[in-house]
Amino acid sequence: MKVLLIGSEGQVGQELKRVLIEPLRVVGLSRQQLDLSNLDQIYPTVVEHRPDWVINAAAYTAVDQAEREPELASQINAQAPAILAKAAAACNAAMVHLSTDYVFDGAQGRPYIETDSPCPMNCYGKSKLAGEVAVQQANPHHLIVRTAWVYGSHGKSNFVKTMLRLGAEREIIKVVSDQIGAPTWAKDIALTVAHMINLPVSKTAGIYHYTNSGVISWYDFAIAIFAEAIHLGLLTKAPEVIPITTADYPTLARRPANSALSCTKITELLGHYPPYWRESLRKMLSELV
Repeated sequence: MKVLLIGSEGQVGQELKRVLIEPLRVVGLSRQQLDLSNLDQIYPTVVEHRPDWVINAAAYTAVDQAEREPELASQINAQAPAILAKAAAACNAAMVHLSTDYVFDGAQGRPYIETDSPCPMNCYGKSKLAGEVAVQQANPHHLIVRTAWVYGSHGKSNFVKTMLRLGAEREIIKVVSDQIGAPTWAKDIALTVAHMINLPVSKTAGIYHYTNSGVISWYDFAIAIFAEAIHLGLLTKAPEVIPITTADYPTLARRPANSALSCTKITELLGHYPPYWRESLRKMLSELV
């Protein structure tokens, strides 16, 4: 089975390269090899490789910058996935498309399930929702996996890496405490996707939510990062972490207050719960030692 991995140098993409092993044949394309903002390049590239699966781990993820560049965000997050899905269908290939909790506004008081009505509150979320819809319309053999609060040891900066850097530089750090969600390790996402593509897509096609288990705030996550980092010797001492509200930390794009996603559907599919967030955090930080 041949897998075409788009976004192979991102934090999830790099983990996918490591877990997608024999008997799979994996072709990874980085942004330099396939830039999703170059829409004319996408279809012929996919058709050239004739894959059995297309995994789209690439995205425009600069949430605040998307407010300034909505057209570019739409190109990469909506128009490009539509072309990927169409090209995959032309090859009789199935597609995995990674999406986000930001398709919801975070206003409800319980974890979101797959059938809840999306209501994105910023340009990034709107572009990702448009991408979901486009993939569903272009290729019936699709797996859309919404996740949240992704971090990993590979790829560009993320919340964990930012906290480690700030923890080494500052005595005091302020972190938002009124936004909740589930920190999710990129390797756990990759392992889940690897499992899913070995199941018959004719029976599993659809939207799934996947995050690590447990729900906390960004403030709680920061406290845990510093505690684990000190235990592993990555930091000698923790800074003072001061909880603040979203209103105290204004950003160009609005963020959902509740990013919790229910993983009941994917748990039933896989036969086990996602790993607990703190266990995965500890494993990720151990890779940095």
